[in-house]
Amino acid sequence: MANTYTQIFVHIVFAVQGRQNIITEKYREQLEKYICGIISNKKSKPLAIYCNPDHTHILIGLHPSVAISDMVRDIKASSSKWINEKKWFKGKFKWQEGFGAFTYSKSQIDAVVKYILNQPIHHKKKTFREEYIDLLKKFNVDFNDKYLFEDYE
Repeated sequence: MANTYTQIFVHIVFAVQGRQNIITEKYREQLEKYICGIISNKKSKPLAIYCNPDHTHILIGLHPSVAISDMVRDIKASSSKWINEKKWFKGKFKWQEGFGAFTYSKSQIDAVVKYILNQPIHHKKKTFREEYIDLLKKFNVDFNDKYLFEDYE
């Protein structure tokens, strides 16, 4: 892609199926490193990542040849397979279908990185559901509350 110059920063958010709190601190860093490897292998740059027990935030410098939906599909498929091969959890690990993707300008990157890396502090005040709805509203994304999450009892 000669003579192509881009700056595409995307904040991606997705949840564990059923929003179960199963990504433990014991495995969090390993999972984050694995996901960063997937991103790097797709010609993109991981800028920040935090895997909460029930959801994940990633800030990516996205290569222009990579579609966001392809990136998220590959992250979720590969990391699910890897987690299941590691047998970290009873049963089968899966990410929930769907994701949120929000773009930022270069001047906002430092704030977004801090936001992502401070997830444990942030979630002492706000649930993932509240956080996600706030992001959707902040970016004026139309959504139907009925279809936001797959809840499993």
